[in-house]
Amino acid sequence: MTVITCETLPQLFEHVAALFAEKKDELCEMDANMGDGDLGLTMSKGYGALPQLIRDNTEAGDVGKTLMKAGMKMASVVPSTMGTLMSSGIMAGGKALKGCSSIDGAALSRYLTAFADGIANRGKCRRGNRTILDAVGAAADRAAALIAADPAATLQAVMQAAVEGAVEGVEATKSMTPVFGKAAVFAAKAIGIADQGAVAGLIMLQGMQNAIQAE
Repeated sequence: MTVITCETLPQLFEHVAALFAEKKDELCEMDANMGDGDLGLTMSKGYGALPQLIRDNTEAGDVGKTLMKAGMKMASVVPSTMGTLMSSGIMAGGKALKGCSSIDGAALSRYLTAFADGIANRGKCRRGNRTILDAVGAAADRAAALIAADPAATLQAVMQAAVEGAVEGVEATKSMTPVFGKAAVFAAKAIGIADQGAVAGLIMLQGMQNAIQAE
């Protein structure tokens, strides 16, 4: 892909859904140690539904509005904590792209920054709390830094920078103490283990990268 349009947007998330389906059991196992054990199911169900939600709610020529509407619908498909956070991120990312007919490298960077901000605002969390934000926030930072250095950076380059940032973000969670949910109860067990939410954020970005590289 050189750009993402309303027509190709479902394909982007089909690759995300495929990777979550592949990683579903792995995520559930990680989550069982520190949470409810359903993270893989939530991510697979939510992103599995998203491509069709995009098709059903396409605003012709406006990828931002399309993402906003599909994200809102996704929230009702997976009404869990993580489902709500991911849906909020998609809606915030869509709002940042409202009026755009396509997504290039610079627009992707804006989407990722808004996605991270949407999660932070909805979840009332910040960097260092050992959450998905530590991965997607780091991804957004790396993408933004690349665009600042090269405003014409390609989708592929921006996505690669984002994934690299997320990998670093996931690694950083290994030394963080959880402060939210059931994970906080098992805080002592968390040291040395990556946060499962951050891993889910990385998988999402890797799925997007798979789609962008496939074209």
